[in-house]
Amino acid sequence: MKLSYLKENGNSFRYERKFVISEIDRHEVEAIIKCHPALFVEIFQERSVNNIYFDSLNMDSHNDNKGGTSERSKRRIRWYGPLFGLIDKAALELKIKDNQLGTKIVFPLLPFRLNSGFSLKYVMDVFKRSDIPDVVREELMLMQVVLLIRYRRKYFQSVDRKYRLTIDWDMEYYIMDDGFTTFGKKRHDFLNTVLELKYSEDNDDKARFITKYFPFRISRNSKYVVGIDGLFYFR
Repeated sequence: MKLSYLKENGNSFRYERKFVISEIDRHEVEAIIKCHPALFVEIFQERSVNNIYFDSLNMDSHNDNKGGTSERSKRRIRWYGPLFGLIDKAALELKIKDNQLGTKIVFPLLPFRLNSGFSLKYVMDVFKRSDIPDVVREELMLMQVVLLIRYRRKYFQSVDRKYRLTIDWDMEYYIMDDGFTTFGKKRHDFLNTVLELKYSEDNDDKARFITKYFPFRISRNSKYVVGIDGLFYFR
């Protein structure tokens, strides 16, 4: 789906600025956030985030995201909490970006189980039975399931509610090949913390006030690209 089409149909867009931090741990990152003059406070509850990513046979999504193609997309299943067992509140997400500006289209999925019997055929049946537009379902039928990512996340919001921050750490990456019956090779990242600043288009003019108080540099980062490169290309 083109970005112009989504804008015309009322999708909300936001900026996402990322900082990949390895020189200090996430507790120190959190301390810096709590001292920020924008008065960030924690919202929601700390939780585990789980994602299963899909890509074409040519790995177009990976290549577009790694190469910095202006209009790029990802397709994933996301849920929160336990990794294995019955997953009853998952959603299919189409994440679409134009440089740092992006949006998500979300389709709730019927419950499914993640265990040793999970397979591409099984998840495609979940898509068939869920309320997903035909054009999206048909596109997914031509894709492969390639990667599972799990991490811990905390959420913060500025006192004026215009800016949100997330801290991600303890990233786990699993290979998920077509037709698999067990999870493949795993990579665990204990070193890096990913801080992400999120805000609407309307608030971009004052975003520098937020970032100037962080002793980190903004960097391009995609957990999907990091996972693919680390497990598939640098084994």
